[in-house]
Amino acid sequence: MQINHFLENSARHFPDKDAVWFDGKWKSYREMNTMANKIGNQLVSLGIARGDRIAILYKNSFEYIAAYFGILKAGGVTVALNGETNTDAVIYALNNSGAKAIITNSDYSEYLLPALGKTCEMQYVIIDQEDVSEYVETADCSEVVKLCDVFENGDESEPDVECIDTDLASIVYTSGSTGKPKGVMLTHLNVVSNTISIIKYLELTEDDRIMVVLPFYYIYGQSLLTTHFCVGGSLVIENRLVYPQIALETMKSMEVTGLAGVPSTFLIMLNRTNVRKFEFPALRYVTQAGGAMAVKTQKEVAKVFSNAKVFIMYGATEAAPRLCYVPPEKLHEKWGSIGIPLDNVEVFVADDHGKKLAVGEEGEIVARGSNIMAGYWRDAHATAEAIRHGLYFTGDKGVMDEDGYIFVVGRKKDIIKSGGFRISSKEIEEALLENDDIHEVAVVGVVDEIFGEAIKAFIVPKSGIKIGLDAVKKQLKKLLPPFKHPKYFEISKSLPKNESGKIMKTKLLEKKKPAQTSDVS
Repeated sequence: MQINHFLENSARHFPDKDAVWFDGKWKSYREMNTMANKIGNQLVSLGIARGDRIAILYKNSFEYIAAYFGILKAGGVTVALNGETNTDAVIYALNNSGAKAIITNSDYSEYLLPALGKTCEMQYVIIDQEDVSEYVETADCSEVVKLCDVFENGDESEPDVECIDTDLASIVYTSGSTGKPKGVMLTHLNVVSNTISIIKYLELTEDDRIMVVLPFYYIYGQSLLTTHFCVGGSLVIENRLVYPQIALETMKSMEVTGLAGVPSTFLIMLNRTNVRKFEFPALRYVTQAGGAMAVKTQKEVAKVFSNAKVFIMYGATEAAPRLCYVPPEKLHEKWGSIGIPLDNVEVFVADDHGKKLAVGEEGEIVARGSNIMAGYWRDAHATAEAIRHGLYFTGDKGVMDEDGYIFVVGRKKDIIKSGGFRISSKEIEEALLENDDIHEVAVVGVVDEIFGEAIKAFIVPKSGIKIGLDAVKKQLKKLLPPFKHPKYFEISKSLPKNESGKIMKTKLLEKKKPAQTSDVS
C-alpha cells in the first residue's frame, strides 16, 4: 500500500463526504482527489520521474494537501519546507534534496525568488500567482506554471505511475547535532505502517473530525492528514492559532472530535483563552507530542478536556513519527511517562551496544520497526550514528518501570525541543559567532511554560567590547528563521569549562535566572 492510496480509497468509498474544511468552506474527497490528480499529471507531463524530489512551500490549505498527494501519485518524493524560513534555508533544502520542482504561492516570493538563481537542479516552479513575470525573469529554470491553470485545465484521471511501498515517499528536514538540517528519508511503508498503528490506538473512524493547528510540513501535522484520510475522516484546518480564542470557537462550531497539539498549543489555550468556559460535547480525544509537557500541564489539560480521552505520545521524525503512547486509562497512574510502544514497534532502553537494560537502569531509548526511516538523505555518517545494531537510537536517555512504561530522564544530543521543533544548539552558536564582537557563545534550552524549552544564549564579548543586543538580534534575523532565535540572552565574562576546554553546559543550566535577560521582539 502507498500513502496516496489513502486519498484514492476514501475518494472511492466516500466521494461526496466532507474531507477538508479550510477558509470557511468544505471540499469533498472527490474534489481533493481530482485536485491531486491534476497536479500529479502536470508533474508527469513536465517529465518528473519516479523518485524525483518535489518541494512544497505552502501553508496548510486545500492546495498543500493536493500538492502532497499529487507528488506521490506522480511517483515523486515530497520535500516539505518549513514555512518559517529564510532564503539561505530554502537554498540549502532545495540543493541538498536536489529538488527538480517546487509548488508554492506568492507568500514566499521574498525567500524563493533570490534562492532560485542559486539552486542546482531546480527546473520547474508551480505557483499560485496570477502574474509570474518576476519568476520568468528571475528563475533559472525551464518553466513557470500557474497553479490556477493546472486546476482549471489539468487532466483529472489517475496518473499512470507504478510504485511500490518501499519507494521513497518523503524527505523531511530536521535539525541535528551537526547544526545542518538532516533529511529524514521516509518510505511509503514507513508512513503507512505507522499510520495504521496510530489509527488502532486512537480508534479512528470515518466519523472523526480532527482540528488541525499544526503545520503539515511538521511530521506530527502530517500524521493528522494521513491517519484521517486513511479512515475517511475529516480535517478542520485552522491557521489562526495566533488568535487562540478564534481557534476555540472554530473547534466548537465545527464539532471536532479530535484535537492535537504540542505543549505550547495547550499552554496557549490554557493561559491565553477562556477555554474553561467552553464545552466541547463532540470532542472525543486529545493528543500531545512534540516534546515533553510538564506533568502539571498534563493534569490541567486532562481536567479542562475531562470529557475527552487524553493521549500523551512520544516519537520522532525518524519514526514516521510515533513510537509510544500512554493509554488514557493509565494516565493518572503514569504521569510523566512517554508510555508503551504502539503496535508493530519495539521500543526499549538499551546500552550503547543495543543490549536491553533491566527495569530501572538508565540508558538510551531505542526502537525498531517498519516505521523507522531508511536513513538520512546524503548523510551516511549521520545514518550510521542513528541506526546501529539494527536499532534506531533516539538520543533520549530513559528508564523503564516494572510495568513496561518508559520515562525520559535526559538527552544525549545537544538539541533543544522548543514549541515542537528540534533545534540544534550548534547551528545557533555558529550564527552568533558571525558577529565579530563575540568571543564565544553557548546556547542551551531552559524551561519555558509556553514552549517546553526556550532558547537561551550565553555570550562572551571580545575584550574591551560592549555587546549591543539589538545588533545581535538584527544579525540573527538575517541568518536564522524566527523559531531558532534565542528568547533569552546573558552577557558573561567567561563560560565554565572542563579540563579539556569544553564548555560545561550543565553548569550554565544550574545558574539562576540572570538579571540581564532579553525577550526577542
